[in-house]
Amino acid sequence: MNGIKVRVQFYAQLRDLIGIRELEFELPQRATVRELLEQIYAQQPALRAYDKSILIGAGFEFVDRNYILHTSEEIALMPPVQGG
Repeated sequence: MNGIKVRVQFYAQLRDLIGIRELEFELPQRATVRELLEQIYAQQPALRAYDKSILIGAGFEFVDRNYILHTSEEIALMPPVQGG
């Protein structure tokens, strides 16, 4: 059974926190964003503190944690937008 590969890009303070711009992950077919986040937190535990506020983008759209990932997809993790 072949899995899928996704590239995750980290932005703003998330990138500063872990010192990495992007990581690649291999996941089973039909994996969700939630499953991807668990793998990310296993590798980068400091990010778990941002779990409730993190914004997740797939392509040009924001997606929720039930979004099913596709192979070669680029996922963006962003902190909440600061406004004033």
